[in-house]
Formats: sequence, structure tokens, C-alpha cells
Amino acid sequence: MNHSDLVTAVATALDLSRKQAEATVAAVLAPVTEALSRGEEVKLNNFGAFELVDRPARQGRNPQTGASIEIAASRTVKFKPAKALRDTLSPANSKA
Repeated sequence: MNHSDLVTAVATALDLSRKQAEATVAAVLAPVTEALSRGEEVKLNNFGAFELVDRPARQGRNPQTGASIEIAASRTVKFKPAKALRDTLSPANSKA
């Protein structure tokens, strides 16, 4: 699912125009992005938690040449699914 698919799903679920659904999705994502940029954890019940993590600089290897390279420190977002989401996605619940 991409952004456009999400907007379409919200529009359908809430009987909104595409423009209203786009505004709704943006209204939800903006505070999540702002909280993460401040280093706060974002917890969504029955879905999961988003957390900002600092990755230290480290040595890596160029796979084509084998030469050592320095990988710079970076910040990224880590997601930990809630138990309810994990249970929904478990193989016992899949319809195969």
C-alpha cells in the first residue's frame, strides 16, 4: 500500500472526497512526524510504536570491490508492532 492507496482507503471507509481524505491522512501523519523529529516515541494502540534511533558510524565493505568504507552515523525510525498486530499477521490467522 502506498500513500495514494491509503488516501483511497480512507475516502472509501469514511465516505469522504479524495481531497478530504488527503487532508485527513496529512492531519494524522504531520503530528507523528513532528513527534518523531523531537525524539519522542509514538505509540498507536493495537498497531505498534515508532521510535527514533541513532545509528553510530561503523566500518562497512563495498560489495563490488571489497574495499573498507566508513558508513556515517545516521538517525532512523524503528517500528515495533503491537501484540494485536502480530497476532493478526501470525501464520495461524492467515488464509492460505
